[in-house]
This record gives sequence, structure tokens and C-alpha cells, in this order.
Amino acid sequence: MYGNSGYTGEDRMCDLVCDRYPVLQVMSRFGIALGFGDKTIAEVCAENKVDTATFLAVVNMQMNAGCNASEAAAGVSVRALTDYLHNSHGYFLDFRLPAIRRKLIEAVDCAQNDVSFAIMRFFDEYAAEVQRHMSYEEQTVFPYVESLLAGEKNTAYSIDVFRRQHDQVDAKLRELKNIIIKYYPSGSTNELNGVLFDIFTCEQELASHNAVEDDIFIPAVERLAADGVRDEKPEPLSAREREIIVCVVKGMTNKQIAEALCISAHTVITHRRNIAAKLQIHSAAGLTIYAIVNKLVELSEIKDTITDL
Repeated sequence: MYGNSGYTGEDRMCDLVCDRYPVLQVMSRFGIALGFGDKTIAEVCAENKVDTATFLAVVNMQMNAGCNASEAAAGVSVRALTDYLHNSHGYFLDFRLPAIRRKLIEAVDCAQNDVSFAIMRFFDEYAAEVQRHMSYEEQTVFPYVESLLAGEKNTAYSIDVFRRQHDQVDAKLRELKNIIIKYYPSGSTNELNGVLFDIFTCEQELASHNAVEDDIFIPAVERLAADGVRDEKPEPLSAREREIIVCVVKGMTNKQIAEALCISAHTVITHRRNIAAKLQIHSAAGLTIYAIVNKLVELSEIKDTITDL
């Protein structure tokens, strides 16, 4: 159970989940699976190669459990937080918003009235706006952060640019919710009420996502840029990362790796980015040499792949 200062690493993970079930989404974005028994938060994080301080900073902020944002930003791993945000983008773009769209199509009949058609168009425009917002982070902000983590002094960009441009992607969803409540011209239905509930929930999730970026991620990146040093020492490869290296050197695509390991393609991409950062190896040929030298694969297993390279 938590006190005024929020959850700590000594609290049991099962208590956290039972007290605050929305933390399940936070866990999934950090790559933490269920089945951890009575282990503490710190023990579960260590087993899953997750920085405990970063996990707790996000949890305590999103659960409103007495988190001091400035203190949290000072103690997080910028790399772990970047991975968390990247996985969050995958959740919203590949799962949450498409699921709401499917339910919205079932709840409103675009062939029967113009309001239904307008609602769907409004939602599609909103989804495109979220896509642009998150693509900017993936293509501009995160590479900037990676350069800082690599110890480079990057003067071509500043996290303050992101701060000034950072819009609240939950605001337009709030507007859609109000339009449906006030103006949809039919009686209340289970389908419409169900999708409206999902919109309410997604609005809260996006607001929490923005809060993590504004109050933890941006200050942590500012600290990293000011220090001019690496965020942390390179960590050894996890068991999952070694599995992915083996898959890569065998010539498998990200989609094939995801299917083989029962994880999402976004998670594969995150692992591959982490592998490149840890090893400073960015090519399949380089990973092949690493895998052979470190006895992750036998030469006989990948002869055909080497020929293709």
C-alpha cells in the first residue's frame, strides 16, 4: 500500500495492481508481464530489465500518488522513459484509436444522417492529428534524445522547441465527446454509450501521456542536455535482446520476429533500437559478427544469411 509519498520499490507489485488497476497499461508499455507472485516492484522491474525509478515516477504521476514531478524527472532513466513513450505511441495509434473507430462505426449510421457522417470525419481528422503529433516525436524528438544519450552535443535542436510546440492531443477528443452527448440525434443505445465510455477513457489516457511528457520527460531531457554526459552506462543485453539478435542474423523481418516471440512489432523495434545503442552496431552484418563471436549462433545456422549479406 502507498503513503503520502507514493509507491516505493518495496511495495508488492500485486498490491499496486489491485489498488490501481489502470497501472496495467503502464506495465505493458514497460514490457512487464503478469505472473510475478508476491515480488516487490523493485524485484519485478529488475527481472524485466526496467529502471525502477522511471517506472515509479510514471506510476506515481499517473496514479496521482503524491509524486513530485521535478524530483521524479531528476531520477529517471531518459532511455527507459523514451522507450515507454514509444510503446505508448504504438498503443494509441495501432490499438486504442482504431478500436474506438470500429465501435464508432457500429454506433452511428453514416448512411442515415449527416451528423453521423460528420462525427466520423471529425474522428478521422483527430486521429490524423494524433498521428502527426506522435510522428514528430518519433522522427525528431527521439533521435535528438538518442544523440544526447550517445554523448553528442547536439546544437541543431533543443527540447525547448518541443515544449513550445507540444499541443494537448486530448483536447479535440473532449470536443468530440461533447458533440456526441449534446447533438447526436438518436436515443441512447448500448453501442453509443459504450463507445462514449471508451472516448472518456482515452481522453484521460492521452492527458496522462501528455503529463508524463511535460512534467517528467522534458525536464529529464533538459537535465541530460545541460549535463552534457551520457544518461547511464551501457547495460548488458537482456535475454530478449539476445533472442532478437539471433532472429535478425537469421534474416527475419520485424513482423516475423514479433510473431515468433509473441510480442508486438513496436516492441521489436524498441528492442532493436536499444541493441544498437548498447552495442553501437547498426547493421545486420555487424550483428552477425557479434552473434558469432559471442556464440549466440552457430555458423552453420546462418550460412545462407551470410551469403545474402
